[in-house]
Amino acid sequence: MPGPESGKRIEIQSYKHNGKIHRIWDSTTVLKGTRNVIIGANDRTTVTESDGRRWITREPAICYFHSRQWFNVIGMLRNDGVYYYCNISSPFIYEEEAIKYIDYDLDVKVFPDMTFKLLDEDEYAQHKQEMNYPHVLDRILYNNIDTLVRWIRQRKGPFSPEFIDQWYERYLTYR
Repeated sequence: MPGPESGKRIEIQSYKHNGKIHRIWDSTTVLKGTRNVIIGANDRTTVTESDGRRWITREPAICYFHSRQWFNVIGMLRNDGVYYYCNISSPFIYEEEAIKYIDYDLDVKVFPDMTFKLLDEDEYAQHKQEMNYPHVLDRILYNNIDTLVRWIRQRKGPFSPEFIDQWYERYLTYR
């Protein structure tokens, strides 16, 4: 199945391992959509949490999803630089006008100086036990953290110096 068409507005749906919805971003503009990669952007979009609570994002963000990577990357454009929030997750699927993935709790926050921090290991340990994650999943996720860290250090893909600027300029043409 081909990816969504550029310019199309779609939802992003995050699930948990047990199949329950975790979080939904209401509207993201597709900047590039192929079978393997979706790059999108949003600004001040409504996010709905699993408990029904709603909030609005504060800054423009460029979102990167890959069908073969167990992570996705959100580059948030702030006054003092680009901050990245990387979700350790299943590879995405695109169906029913939405990007869908399973969020596995672990996150990597990357600062404008490209230093980074692994977050939410306690939440991961709790959900791993509660939802009975298989051992092979644990290996897959930690191997993908290693891949993600290499990408950050090498400034690869969404971490390359021009990536966010180029895609943000494209996003502005759709506004």
